Amino acid sequence: MIPMRRNRKVRTVVNMTIYTLRNMVKWCFNKLKNSPRLATRYDKTAARFPGFVDIASIRLWIRQLVT
Repeated sequence: MIPMRRNRKVRTVVNMTIYTLRNMVKWCFNKLKNSPRLATRYDKTAARFPGFVDIASIRLWIRQLVT
């Protein structure tokens, strides 16, 4: 759920919990794309690419634990 513009006549309620979780997922993908190998998909095979996504995710998780 993305909040609507302020000038919209018919407004709907935004669930801030869902919005916060959406932003966390978006930030995670943004951080994963900082890895050049992952962003350009050098590994074209179906077996190697998910493995590198796992490695990049673990690397981000360890960085978060250290800081």
